[in-house]
Amino acid sequence: MFKKSLLLLTVCICGLMGLAQDNLHPQSPADQYQWSAEPDVLDKLHHWQDLKFGILLHWGIYSVPGIVESWSICVEDWITRDTTQTYQQYRDWYFGLADQFNPTQFDPAQWASVARQAGMKYMIFTTKHHDGFCMYDSRETDYTITRHAFKDDPRRDVLRHVLDAFRRQDFMLGTYFSKADWHSQDYWWDVYPNRGRNVNYKIEKYPWRWERFCQFTYRQIEEIMSGYGPVDILWLDAGWVCAENNQDIHMPQIAQMARQHQPGLIIVDRTIRGPYENYQTPEQAIPAEQLSYPWESCITLSDDWGWVPRPRWKSPARIINTLAEIVAKGGNLVLGVGPTPEGIIQPEAVERLQAIGRWLDKNGKAIYGTTITSHYHEGNLWFTATKDGKRRYAIYALPDGEQLPSTISWSVNLPSKRIRLLETGKALKYKIGDGRVTVTLPKGLPQQPLAFEIE
Repeated sequence: MFKKSLLLLTVCICGLMGLAQDNLHPQSPADQYQWSAEPDVLDKLHHWQDLKFGILLHWGIYSVPGIVESWSICVEDWITRDTTQTYQQYRDWYFGLADQFNPTQFDPAQWASVARQAGMKYMIFTTKHHDGFCMYDSRETDYTITRHAFKDDPRRDVLRHVLDAFRRQDFMLGTYFSKADWHSQDYWWDVYPNRGRNVNYKIEKYPWRWERFCQFTYRQIEEIMSGYGPVDILWLDAGWVCAENNQDIHMPQIAQMARQHQPGLIIVDRTIRGPYENYQTPEQAIPAEQLSYPWESCITLSDDWGWVPRPRWKSPARIINTLAEIVAKGGNLVLGVGPTPEGIIQPEAVERLQAIGRWLDKNGKAIYGTTITSHYHEGNLWFTATKDGKRRYAIYALPDGEQLPSTISWSVNLPSKRIRLLETGKALKYKIGDGRVTVTLPKGLPQQPLAFEIE
């Protein structure tokens, strides 16, 4: 009974840590984006920009108790742990979750189907988070799902089945990989105490150990890039592992190798400005203004990236409004969804994702394949346009808890011919006066965001 109570207390405390901001990656400096010089990378990047909406799947041993992914074993001031355990006891318990992670209901086809129903066009799957537990069959470590509780299941090479399922649904495919590895003795060496999220020994004193970690990282990324078929995006997390922070893992060599296996690969070395951050990734945030280069807000469906037992869900309307704002500012939205420890996307998430998809089925013209306009925002309205400039779109972001008004008015992107409501395809009555257009809404519309086509 004591052990069960202790585990429940740990879960409750750690589940709250997803609300902290210290583990969020900031956006790289907006004026320091560097376009790729490789035409095939640019081609793929422009295709990715047209997709607008994707899914980011965090799934790992942290899903077993439902706690903030990896961070609970990190020694930093913002992290709170159960005080009845020593740090070493907690760390041993956490790493031991590998022997409990046995997702017998693992159903990547369900994940891909739900994401398709949601109107998502690309995916990113967590192959390894900071805790070092590999969600694929790595030859470089025993700390992998293929050698623990799930080892006897024919689906044990999880990454292969996930990518195949999304490939069958015609998704652009991305693989998340953490450059840090808190399980590796070449990153967190037990000879020394941990120093927060960073390597815990002096690299200049033990250069051979650091070089061994660099080669380990190179080989693991090569396993992913060479062993799982075509991949479009390499999404690298743990931005503190970089040359500027005296943790140089030789990104030019990694990038060259990765693109030899995957020509045109988009590389996202998060927060590291330069040639290997092909798009920027503000986390749980949206830039204040339009940006003229590729970027992606990574935002969660609940408050957490991974599965937690008592999530606080965002409404479908809130996600649609967020997507409209991001697209109007020139970005993409990748929505974080955490499968359960058993291996499915839970019904509450499915319900919300399907509602988003139903809206996009009717209103997707205002989102997919669009471009920015010079006048992109007024009040609750966000504006996009077709690339040929012949049509513009207005998306009315109905706030949660509010009712649609009887009329909607704006002063930019005025019509010259007609305004159609995408939900119904019907032309709407409007009038123009004093430099504004006022649109009369038909009665009986569902209380949700609206999209208008402006001609």
